[in-house]
Amino acid sequence: MTDYIQVVTTTEKREDALRIAGEVVEQRLGGCAQVMGPITSAYWWKEKVEVAEEWMCVIKSRKDLYGELERAIRKAHPYEQPEILAAPVVAGSEGYLEWLKGELRKR
Repeated sequence: MTDYIQVVTTTEKREDALRIAGEVVEQRLGGCAQVMGPITSAYWWKEKVEVAEEWMCVIKSRKDLYGELERAIRKAHPYEQPEILAAPVVAGSEGYLEWLKGELRKR
């Protein structure tokens, strides 16, 4: 297990995902953020099933930065209740994890 996480959020517009990605990287809450899409999401919302085209933003970060990262995403996110999920990075290449360590806010 490592100290690193991947945090995922989705947005309706590519521009919103790119803005979130840029802001969290600029604040050094994420060492890297990737925007992918469009993707199709199906989910329950306000008592009915919705199907929507969305853009996914995947942010590489560290566990101890999660609280600040979530707040930054919420502040920049247009959704009433955005998806913000963190998954542990169990393992990664030594060189990439060293690079990531150097790009994140210091402890």
